[in-house]
Amino acid sequence: MHAEYNPAEIETQVQHRWEKNQSFKVTEDKDKPKFYCLSMFPYPSGKLHMGHVRNYTIGDVISRYQRMHGKNVLQPMGWDAFGLPAEGAAIKNKVPPAKWTYENIDYMRGQLKRLGFAYDWDRELATCSPDYYRWEQWFFTKLYEKGLVYKKTAVVNWDPVDQTVLANEQVIDGKGWRSGAAVERREIPQWFLKITDYADELLKDLETLDGWPDAVKTMQANWIGRSDGVEIEFTIDGTDEALRVYTTRPDTLMGVSYMAVAAEHPLTLAAAENNTELRAFIEECKAGGTSEVEMETMEKKGMPLNVNVRHPVTDELIPVWTSNFVLMGYGTGAVMSVPAHDQRDWEFADKYEIALRPVIFPQDSKEHDLSKSAFIDKGVLKNSAQFDDLLSEDAFNAIADYLEQKGKGNRKTNYRLRDWGISRQRYWGCPIPIINTRSGKALAVPEQDLPVVLPEEIEFEGISSPIKSMPKFINTDAPDGSGIAERETDTFDTFFESSWYFARYCCPDNNEAMLDERANYWLPVDQYIGGIEHAILHLLYARFFNKLLRDLGLINNDEPFINLLTQGMVLKDGAKMSKSKGNTVDPQPLIEKYGADTVRLFMMFAAPPDQSLEWSESGVEGAHRFLKRLWKLAHTHLKKDNAGQLDKNSLSDEQAQVRRKIHLTINKVNDDIGRRYTFNTAIAAVMELINTLSKASQDDANDLAIMREGIEAAVLLLSPIVPHIADALWAALGHNTALINASWPTPDVDALAQDMIEIVVQVNGKLRGKIKIDKELPKEQIEAQAKAEENVAKFIDGMTIRKIIVVPGRLVNIVAS
Repeated sequence: MHAEYNPAEIETQVQHRWEKNQSFKVTEDKDKPKFYCLSMFPYPSGKLHMGHVRNYTIGDVISRYQRMHGKNVLQPMGWDAFGLPAEGAAIKNKVPPAKWTYENIDYMRGQLKRLGFAYDWDRELATCSPDYYRWEQWFFTKLYEKGLVYKKTAVVNWDPVDQTVLANEQVIDGKGWRSGAAVERREIPQWFLKITDYADELLKDLETLDGWPDAVKTMQANWIGRSDGVEIEFTIDGTDEALRVYTTRPDTLMGVSYMAVAAEHPLTLAAAENNTELRAFIEECKAGGTSEVEMETMEKKGMPLNVNVRHPVTDELIPVWTSNFVLMGYGTGAVMSVPAHDQRDWEFADKYEIALRPVIFPQDSKEHDLSKSAFIDKGVLKNSAQFDDLLSEDAFNAIADYLEQKGKGNRKTNYRLRDWGISRQRYWGCPIPIINTRSGKALAVPEQDLPVVLPEEIEFEGISSPIKSMPKFINTDAPDGSGIAERETDTFDTFFESSWYFARYCCPDNNEAMLDERANYWLPVDQYIGGIEHAILHLLYARFFNKLLRDLGLINNDEPFINLLTQGMVLKDGAKMSKSKGNTVDPQPLIEKYGADTVRLFMMFAAPPDQSLEWSESGVEGAHRFLKRLWKLAHTHLKKDNAGQLDKNSLSDEQAQVRRKIHLTINKVNDDIGRRYTFNTAIAAVMELINTLSKASQDDANDLAIMREGIEAAVLLLSPIVPHIADALWAALGHNTALINASWPTPDVDALAQDMIEIVVQVNGKLRGKIKIDKELPKEQIEAQAKAEENVAKFIDGMTIRKIIVVPGRLVNIVAS
């Protein structure tokens, strides 16, 4: 063993051995519990950034820890390779996106390997490969057959910079999620997936995701946005037709003073035929965005249509306006406006001097000043004819019953969620496998003709998609034999690719099927890791795709990810690292200077994984000093002599205390990594142990044996975090078996005995077990051990734990139902 710690030499040797021995290649093994650990795959932008390093180190630590606990661990890696940045680079550098992408993949793969991540590289995939997207094209055709895909002309969000459509989820504060450009409203033929058919299940199944952060579940629940309301008919005066609106507040029906319809609504278009001012207003509305945030914050504008509808209860005439805050793609494209009880309606009415009709009043008889704002709370009804004096909750049912009896409305459940528009007008994406015939039919590409391969050798002229003017790609034969036809030239939204990649990792070598029985061995993913910014987009789509795959009989599981860890951002000087701010840190020079283990150690020590991490060069140097200290401690110990057998019966008080520290540390680190995922406190505990060992005597045989025991424990405990130095030290300590195959250390009960006590564990007040614990053990660890006790676990299996009561030194009572 060299006296000096040389990370470059050590890491090269260890990584070479891992690769030679295929240490991380994994196959299905029904004799072992499986553990599928997955970090969100990167876009191959050219180089890893520190956010990547943090994300993938977290996943690697968890994977290595689970392997040491005897699990059959799958940890794959691939590339989310389609997307607009490749087009931007192609235009700038005059190089095809494919060439730019594949070169970036090669470089970034080298970076990941240099960091020592335990990936099964045989499962590597890239979404831009025809071998991959062939199967999502096949999947699309099956969904088309089932009626879950359709095409319609729709009002969409148009990004004028990226020249493509954006889903509502991709519009952030009225701007494109990637370009930052103000989004426009356009009408374009689009392909849609019926995610709304799964809205109720997507919402309901959030309740099963106990391993997900509450914040993510709340964001998804709000986005799906289930609401119970009433759809009401207002007859258009002078016709037999009706204007239908949906409301969650039927209790305010008697306060309607105008109706508002979208600029694209048939009533607006009909009124505009002989009205140039109204046509100009329609064009103005088209320039606006379609996101709900914009609808709420924009200046409210409108025009009267000189059309009236009749109130379904009073038969009173109500004027119809067109407004920029109503969208044709939401509900019926019309709303009943109650300015006394809706702030948006109030702002519009205030601007255009439309009357307010207050019908809901505070229950406490306090007066609300309607000249300043709408009264939006529920209360007691007045000025509401036969519904007077009802509370809002009771009026909901009374008015709904009345409308249903009169044939003027019906109860209805609605969702905020809209069908997913999956068409994009860009080049670098998966071609949509549709052929359009001359007669106007849209036919799916037959299975034997898949994949529809995206031409990779292309040149850009401007920013428009090259395949839209490529006859060789466009022209083809119609599948129904009707002659020459044209291919669809739109490509899939890139979230299409990332919505099922987790399943393809299970069987990437299958060229005959999208998935096979191996998917049911590995799925669902046990631990998924990524940023909270994906809470709605990627994570919702992946849940949706998982259910589609299940319903096509390809997998059995209902949800894709059992546990979700959303890691915090990496900051520098208090701001998120970004190229535009010029505050990014390239990990490569740090790896070359300090070694991969140092970078990994800093990333895990600087902050808990779910919190933001402040970049610190001095923190990296501190991590490196600690590894050198660990190396020196082992080297000094090995120079003294081979450690003999420990004689537990002849330990001095000092020796017993050092052994106790070793085994308390094993206990703590096991809990910190295995249950709490607080890697920073696990590292701090090992650092404390190294401090204790550095001060311990090394005079007699027991001293040396305890030192050996402590160093080996530290090496094992740190090995998921700093695997290279741990591997080298393990070998130097005389072990013939590779560290990668070593088991996680278990605490010696005898070493902890002096402070061990036995306490009883109750479930709902009845004795169900006993546990031995350290009397200084923190409350949360006592609770964890109580729940893990074999007999107790049987009694709480399938139950919801309501409360855990810990009486120090005596008992634990688990209250469950």
